[in-house]
Amino acid sequence: MLLPKLDDQVTSPLLRLGVKGLLTYQQAPRELARAACQVDSGAYWVPRELLTRFVESILPELRGCKSLDSQVYISRREREVLDLLLDNLSNKEIASKLFVTERTVKFHVSNLLSKFGVQRRADLIVLRMQRTSAFPWLAPEVGKTVSARVN
Repeated sequence: MLLPKLDDQVTSPLLRLGVKGLLTYQQAPRELARAACQVDSGAYWVPRELLTRFVESILPELRGCKSLDSQVYISRREREVLDLLLDNLSNKEIASKLFVTERTVKFHVSNLLSKFGVQRRADLIVLRMQRTSAFPWLAPEVGKTVSARVN
């Protein structure tokens, strides 16, 4: 998506809707071809600082969510690592909580990135947020009842 400028008030709702690439008009002449290739391959093209702010803003919404995508098989241990990763814990913190080595956590994180077809931990968090926003009945929040009605 091309925009006059990238500010959080405009870009956060776009990321929530599933936009995977954000560029300013000024960046387009030099970055558009690379950005299009990245987005076409399934990656995100979002400035790191913008993505970081977005991820930090949605983390409270993700607490307690249990499923990223029911179409992808992950092991019990990968599920545990993913849940802690979605809590924004570092590999070292995850290793400590699961009583495994940091190298083991890196292995599981690498597997998760591969299985979900993303390159960064932040991409997993964004995928989770998009999945929850698109299908809220799949991950109901504590204390809320969400129903889906088909006409």
